[in-house]
Amino acid sequence: MDVDRLLPTPEVADLIALTREIADKELAPRVEEHESTETYPEGLFATLGRAGLLGLPYPEEYGGGGQPYEVYLQVLEELAARWAAVAVATSVHTLACHPLVAFGTEAQKERWLPDMLTGSLVGGYSLSEPQAGSDAAALSCRAERTDNGYRISGSKAWITHGGKAGFYALFARTAPGGHGISCFLAPGTTEGLSFGRPERKMGLHGVPTTSAHWDGALLDTNRLIGDEGQGLQIAFSALDCGRLGIAACATGLAQAALATAVEYANERTTFGRRIVDHQGLGFLLADMAAAVDSARATYLDAARRRDLGRPFGRQASVAKLIATDAAMKVTTDAVQVLGGYGYTRDFPVERYMREAKIMQIFEGTNQIQRLVISRGLAR
Repeated sequence: MDVDRLLPTPEVADLIALTREIADKELAPRVEEHESTETYPEGLFATLGRAGLLGLPYPEEYGGGGQPYEVYLQVLEELAARWAAVAVATSVHTLACHPLVAFGTEAQKERWLPDMLTGSLVGGYSLSEPQAGSDAAALSCRAERTDNGYRISGSKAWITHGGKAGFYALFARTAPGGHGISCFLAPGTTEGLSFGRPERKMGLHGVPTTSAHWDGALLDTNRLIGDEGQGLQIAFSALDCGRLGIAACATGLAQAALATAVEYANERTTFGRRIVDHQGLGFLLADMAAAVDSARATYLDAARRRDLGRPFGRQASVAKLIATDAAMKVTTDAVQVLGGYGYTRDFPVERYMREAKIMQIFEGTNQIQRLVISRGLAR
């Protein structure tokens, strides 16, 4: 059940077709094995990188795809429709590249971006801490400036690709007295950096989420991105983009659940009729389709504003809120459509339902999105 997309150029249509081909060949056949055994798909992100799918919204001069955000998000949606964990990790990688692209010096970009955008280095985003999730200003991880660089001490939490990523966008306190937060591009192999065991998650089992521990690890001064004390500005500008990534992932997940439910409803019969022909179930499917289309429309609206250089923060929060709530409802309804079979692992909808829940939580909970939207209205 491919989406009938309105794409700006024939070249973009070719890119979407390539993405679907790769997703059907590389993701779809592997998802059940890795999600059920909770094992990492070694080599898969290198494959996506070679295909040019890990740097799509970033400049071609550094190895990126030079694509509008509108296009990148639709690629992400296609990946999510086959394997949500891989799509989320791709979104997080794009999020982790943002600080360097938007705030790095030319020398920093030339040194690191090519490997990041072509997939030689896959990234993680290290903002949250055990006691600082939605409240990013409450970070306690510290970066003490020394003659040899910055010495990092403290713990971070909820890192997608933790222990597997080649670099991390790290946020830590730098100012005397601990009042300023700064951003660093930290190598994944830094001495003094260790990771906790992977979290035992409800879903997204194919890519690990871990804590990280910085035990006096030393980062070179050229690893500072932007100015000291600019970290929260960098983090929040990245999160606006990251919320759009999660909105696209949620939409792809909901689309997959809808497709499974529609296929089942067209094949299953009761009382001598296909169940899709029973009005009660047909209307449920119609509501599911409307929710998916609405989710897609909200993230595309926000992305187009971003591509035009217009403010899009409120629209990004709306998209994240609408799309992830839609994914939760659509996946739950898909289980209902399949009845008892939906509750078993013989069909993927039970996995979709588990994966949808986290979409309402990370990149800012949906309660935080409502707070952002309401504050914008109050201003």
